[in-house]
Amino acid sequence: MSSSSIETFRLGPFITPRLWVGLWQLSSNAWGSVSAAKVRQGMGRHVASGYTAFADHYGSAEIIFGVFRETSPSSERIVGATKWCVFKRIDPTPEVVWAAVQERMTRMKTSRVDLLQFHWQDYSDKGYLTALNHLNNLRMEGHIRAIGLCNFDTIHTDEICTQLGPGVIVSNQVQFSIIDTRPLHGMSDVCAKHGLKLLTYGTLCGGFLADKWLGQPEPDAYSGDLTPSQRKYLDMIVKAWGSWELFQSLLLVLRRIGDKHGGRSVSNIATRWVLDHPFVGAVIIGARLGLSEHPDDNSKASGFHLTDGDRAQIEAILEQSNGRRIITTIGDCGAEYR
Repeated sequence: MSSSSIETFRLGPFITPRLWVGLWQLSSNAWGSVSAAKVRQGMGRHVASGYTAFADHYGSAEIIFGVFRETSPSSERIVGATKWCVFKRIDPTPEVVWAAVQERMTRMKTSRVDLLQFHWQDYSDKGYLTALNHLNNLRMEGHIRAIGLCNFDTIHTDEICTQLGPGVIVSNQVQFSIIDTRPLHGMSDVCAKHGLKLLTYGTLCGGFLADKWLGQPEPDAYSGDLTPSQRKYLDMIVKAWGSWELFQSLLLVLRRIGDKHGGRSVSNIATRWVLDHPFVGAVIIGARLGLSEHPDDNSKASGFHLTDGDRAQIEAILEQSNGRRIITTIGDCGAEYR
């Protein structure tokens, strides 16, 4: 697919693709290891295909990305979303917040952060509002181009957007898939109210929403053959959502819908289901750069929409699952991390 035919959307000051490259798999060798040079080559392949937005800069990912963008001839088109995650109690003074932003800029070799995504662990500590006010000041001074949230729930996202005012927060990164539909329970309304877009992860459930799992027996979570992401999502599928048997029925429905839409893959249909929700800006698809990349297949999630009949077939399976009750068993968006 040419870069001119890739779906895009506006996120604050940016026009970006609706498919982002997720770099969380650079955080650990548990996903496999490869040289930094090969990772940067993988980034270059994605940019050449029009996928110019990169997110989830954990571990050394910020540094590798910074070197890549600094040397890329397409550097002006490339967007890097990174995070400031506060897991322990801090006093978010202007100096503390500025130091956190400076660290991001240094590691990413940039004079300003494109999208700074903010995570705050303890809701009982209202310091997140103070920290976000300081981040907004840095945005207005030009050190940050846009501010997003990461794994904030509906109530606190609404509170933050109300306090900071229109246009300050542009996104919230949360888990959303055919399996995990929690954003449909309130978060979608908050997005519409404040003009927010979701950047979604877990959309392919660690790769389980794919043709390769159709007709396969339930894997052993402790066999050592699964990635950390797959162990997490297998647990959600068989314990929170339903059963492996019902999941197989879902894969079969997605396969049939894919056949109807020109032979698109199960992953394409699962991605399209998420992208067709108007409150979703982009789907972040994890890539083991240099090891396991699927930019050509991922591109086929663009250029079509599911029909009412397609959605009805999917819904018929979802009605047999516990998907709509996950919000009561696990909690709202991000609750599993708190």
